[in-house]
Amino acid sequence: MKTIIALVVVSSFALAGCNTVAGAGKDIEAGGEKVQEVATDVKNKM
Repeated sequence: MKTIIALVVVSSFALAGCNTVAGAGKDIEAGGEKVQEVATDVKNKM
């Protein structure tokens, strides 16, 4: 849970720093990849 909260906070700062739509897209993609990693880790621990 702490990882997800940290991811949201980091993503918020990253998105706030974006000046272009392309930059925002890259930030969102990176955030999505992290969410997938966390979801996979949780699934593997079950």
